[in-house]
Amino acid sequence: MPRATPDRDAALAQYRQRAAVYDLELALFEPVRRRAIEALGLQRGQTVLDLACGTGLSFEALRAGVGASGHVLGIEQSPEMIERAHQRVRQHRWRNVRLIAAPVEAAQIGVTADAALFHFTHDVLRRPEAVANVLRHLRPGARIVASGLKWAGRRSPVNLLVWPAALHSVTSLEGLGRPWSHLQPALDGFQVCNTLLGGVYIASGNLRGP
Repeated sequence: MPRATPDRDAALAQYRQRAAVYDLELALFEPVRRRAIEALGLQRGQTVLDLACGTGLSFEALRAGVGASGHVLGIEQSPEMIERAHQRVRQHRWRNVRLIAAPVEAAQIGVTADAALFHFTHDVLRRPEAVANVLRHLRPGARIVASGLKWAGRRSPVNLLVWPAALHSVTSLEGLGRPWSHLQPALDGFQVCNTLLGGVYIASGNLRGP
């Protein structure tokens, strides 16, 4: 059953079980991934963070955005998931993709990035310390995009689909009405676009300067 707050041990167990079939499970949401990455507006030479990057499904599109002179930094806490991400990087011989095996809140990021992607990372977004660690490693004006499941609205029948999908992919339903709420106060030009009948969102904005 979902917890009141995200649970790291539960998440590790969940993704240990899902790692082998994760890419197939996410296939339905690939159009959302493409839209989210397009919303980053990446440019050649930039550095982009891929938070809770999973098996690295976003790497190819992110690399296309930043080009050979740019950099992609993926952060993932699940050993089983990040091993598959490493395999993907090795298979494609991507020299500008670096991986960090750590929870987002504890990751030693070590760069100041130009953009950040939170794609289907509800547990991460609901950890203020994780969001804060990411924001500390972004330049003012950096583009941030978050996407994932959300409640479609009170009494919406779409929630009958959101509910089982969420139970399968998050450890806490806290904040599922507004998953982006810890990000929003730090962003200028913030906007939310709903898709899949309101059960999925893409939120975006630019990091407010000091």
